[in-house]
Amino acid sequence: MKKITTRRLTAGVLATALALVPAAVIAPAATAEDSSGSTLKLALIGDIDSLNPFISITAQGTNILVLQYQNLVSWGTNNEPVPGLADKWTTSSDGKEWTFHMPADRKWSDGEPITANDAVWTFNAIKGNEKLKQANGALVENVKSIVAKDPENLVLTLNTVQAPNPGGDLPIMPEHIWSKQADPTTYANDKDTVGSGPFIISSYDKAAGVTMKANPNYWKGKAKVDRIIWAPYQNSDAAVQALKNGEIDIAGGLTPAQFQSLKGQPNITTNAGQGRRYTALGINPGTKSKTGKVLGDGNPALQDVNLRKAIVMAIDNKTLLEKVLQGLGDEATGEIPAAYPLYHWDSKDLPLKFNPEAANKLLDESGYTKGADGIRLDKSGKPLNLRLLGRNTDPTHQQMADYLKPWLKNIGINVTTTMKSSGQVNEDSSKGNFDLYFTGWGIGPDPDYQLSINQCSSLPDDNGTGNTTENALCDPKFDALYKQQHAELDQAKRSELVKQAQEIIYNSAVNDVIWYANALEAYRSDRFQPFTTQPEKGGVITGQNGPWGYYSATPIGASSTTDGGFNWAWVVIPVIVVVLAALAFFLLRRRSASADNRE
Repeated sequence: MKKITTRRLTAGVLATALALVPAAVIAPAATAEDSSGSTLKLALIGDIDSLNPFISITAQGTNILVLQYQNLVSWGTNNEPVPGLADKWTTSSDGKEWTFHMPADRKWSDGEPITANDAVWTFNAIKGNEKLKQANGALVENVKSIVAKDPENLVLTLNTVQAPNPGGDLPIMPEHIWSKQADPTTYANDKDTVGSGPFIISSYDKAAGVTMKANPNYWKGKAKVDRIIWAPYQNSDAAVQALKNGEIDIAGGLTPAQFQSLKGQPNITTNAGQGRRYTALGINPGTKSKTGKVLGDGNPALQDVNLRKAIVMAIDNKTLLEKVLQGLGDEATGEIPAAYPLYHWDSKDLPLKFNPEAANKLLDESGYTKGADGIRLDKSGKPLNLRLLGRNTDPTHQQMADYLKPWLKNIGINVTTTMKSSGQVNEDSSKGNFDLYFTGWGIGPDPDYQLSINQCSSLPDDNGTGNTTENALCDPKFDALYKQQHAELDQAKRSELVKQAQEIIYNSAVNDVIWYANALEAYRSDRFQPFTTQPEKGGVITGQNGPWGYYSATPIGASSTTDGGFNWAWVVIPVIVVVLAALAFFLLRRRSASADNRE
């Protein structure tokens, strides 16, 4: 029998000790180019307007950026306010001064500390540059000043008292990156970026999509997957096939038919969460800039509110919900979905509900006579021909258009439909180049932002840039109600004001909210454990108010702990290493002592 020598035993002990050292200690950190490790692959459908967080307003862009940047205050898994970059906050007795504490353990993905100066730079950058107000300009309107008392303490002073937490909803940027940009409005922010959220954009290519890597410095702990890839697909049909084939792991934004087809498929789990988005028909009331300059090519006849009301009354939203959405959603009233009962306008007797007879009567009374072909004439004697715009990436838009055309013909309005790319629809609608178009917004837990983009002050500049408007509404009565709810600290009173504000938008007939669709999504359950939904009961995985769905992604076989909590491996393994190293040291010393004795 071969004897094991002391030298061999020592070498073996050392080798064993090294083998037990965690890989992260002896291996280089994963880079964006690495293909090793775990990947969560998602379908990206439609164009990304921008990955610049000051500019991006589309769902494609914002759903990516919410994984990269945190606010001072975040929304939790049940849409409650939770710590973000700040761990605590207080308000002064008069409600105008807010103090946020930003703990020293918060770091950017490149290792630089996150300090109060980053927040100061972000707020002031938006306040001082009209072009940077496109995405979140309304959130800084009431901010009088913002001061860093020291790296950890931030004082934000408001012009007037406001109900929403001023630290919520506005993503904070790293000053050491963005202050070096000659023009932050043109910074693409699409390669080797720096952020504070659980995933960081490492590359973007229109053909290859977006690759994000896990942020090792995320304060709640590194994610369980090493990267996320947003792979572009032409439409949701292609994405569904990719999910079935195993090319991607999650597909969201499914149509009812696609959702039903995936039910019961092997290794696939479906989820129909209560949605936080509304779908609407936008009606161009005559888009204008802040100075009153007419923008776009909208039909001038639509400036008449009675014509817009007649259009709303000619559309049967209940039938659209049942036929197009197969009932997978809720009937709509105002902008705030039923998922937020505090602010949802739950009216059962809508004045503009489906009533084609009343629509025809209103048009008759308003002077829109019918020609020989049954098409009404506008006030200048031209036939009422309207253009309807939709996205070619969303099959429900064409389906809805097929219903709308005969319904509007029934009240004497001729409609032609065009389906375009999501990027083109976004550009056309922003510049007022439409008559009717299908639109929709994802709504946050606090309604303030959504209401704010209906103020006159949210109209764009003369060149169509600057602030974002929901649908070109400008009504002093609405503006007054917005300001009232914004400052109202009594929850019951504020909720009532928010509902009244929605009613004004409704009666202006610029936005016929059709439904609140359930979020229809599916994932590969042979690869990933169940995801965290928001809210946790009956909620959604994709399109959350925060990163929790994708941050919770846990490959099958991995630990489900994603909160950066206690991990026994990091204690046990070092202890074993120390013990084995000590044993090796003892054996070496013993061998050394024996040699000394011989000499």
